[in-house]
Amino acid sequence: MIGIVLFITALCLLFLGYPIAFTFAGISLLFGWFAMGPDLFAFMPYRIMSIMENTILMAVPMFIFMGVVLQKSQLAERLLESMATLFGELRGGLAISTVIVGAFLAASTGVVGASVVAMGVISLPVMMKYNYDKRLATGVICASGTLGQIIPPSIILIILGDVMGLPVGDLFQAALWPGIALILGYVLYVTYVAWRHPERAPAISVPQEEKRKALIQAVIYIIPPLLLIVAVLGSIFSGIATPTESSALGGVGAIVLALFSGKFNIKMILDSAKETSKVSAMVFAVLIGATAFSMVFTYTGGDYLVEDFMLQLPGEKWTFIALAMIAILILGFFIDFVEIAFIIVPILVPIAESLGINMIWFAILIAMNLQSSFLTPPFGFSLFYLKGVAPKGVATTDIYKGVIPFIMIQIAVLAMLIVFPSVFGLSMQ
Repeated sequence: MIGIVLFITALCLLFLGYPIAFTFAGISLLFGWFAMGPDLFAFMPYRIMSIMENTILMAVPMFIFMGVVLQKSQLAERLLESMATLFGELRGGLAISTVIVGAFLAASTGVVGASVVAMGVISLPVMMKYNYDKRLATGVICASGTLGQIIPPSIILIILGDVMGLPVGDLFQAALWPGIALILGYVLYVTYVAWRHPERAPAISVPQEEKRKALIQAVIYIIPPLLLIVAVLGSIFSGIATPTESSALGGVGAIVLALFSGKFNIKMILDSAKETSKVSAMVFAVLIGATAFSMVFTYTGGDYLVEDFMLQLPGEKWTFIALAMIAILILGFFIDFVEIAFIIVPILVPIAESLGINMIWFAILIAMNLQSSFLTPPFGFSLFYLKGVAPKGVATTDIYKGVIPFIMIQIAVLAMLIVFPSVFGLSMQ
């Protein structure tokens, strides 16, 4: 039972707000020393070295760098402004344009924080100016900003590929249709709200000359990130480059786009590199702590205890899938996707394999579920990102209430992915 006590202790400390990486490493050292003595950690340096030499994980800092450079080149702001003018005459047009731009940002940057902040700074004041419902406006910004969790190139898909031992390129391909379904779900919801309650998402009048100008600008601003998306994802899907190689291509492509946008300078590159280093250091620090945690959990027999419990449940695959998804969803209310990917997923993978579950499909289910962790109160990061840049009239409760319909849409798409995987080009076995 030492492994189970270790797991519960880790969760309690995370709920109390202790630093993630140090929590995992500290309690693993304490429990491991108590259970098996100091010799248990003799191989820890080799495990850390294998993490540092992992070529798949090299793609993480490169894709983060690509996203940060694009965010600092202000392509997102220009695209948002032109798309808002283009769709403004439709009921809910500003919200629909936010979803579309969020999808573009997801496919070209994959950095959730940058997407939410950019759309919060540009779109939210405009929607407030034209009397959009605060809950609808904040909800659509938070939800659109988190599309980078499922739409390739997604950092979480790279991490899941490493943790689950799956080809990242296959995960990118498998995530395309679920991501598109999520975008359509958001657009349909906004369209329904605008039709059912016109006062919550009113149309705005746009002069014909401005609309024509906005169309030209939208095309101009869409082409650069679209070319980058085609270059990065196309090179992976066609087999020309590995995800790691394409991440380097994406980094170079982002610098080229910054040059063309006129925002390139040495300070911008240095700031982007510093921000990339901070985020990457956080990810790898958590990974090292999680490695120590999983080693102690496995050596104390915790994984066998969980596996035996799961395999003895009635319903086999369906019961396991239901429990796994519910557990991840609930944990997402309190802890980050990185901890769930490094701690919970390694426990579930052997059970899924023993049940004959298609691991690509299972990975996409997890990724779709983890996306909700950015939206679910009280600790959803997207909620905090938006609150930090929201105008004074927008309360935290407005943001919390605004994301609830979008969380329900995510759960509905997840349920469809579980029950009808063939619709998305996937299979359960």
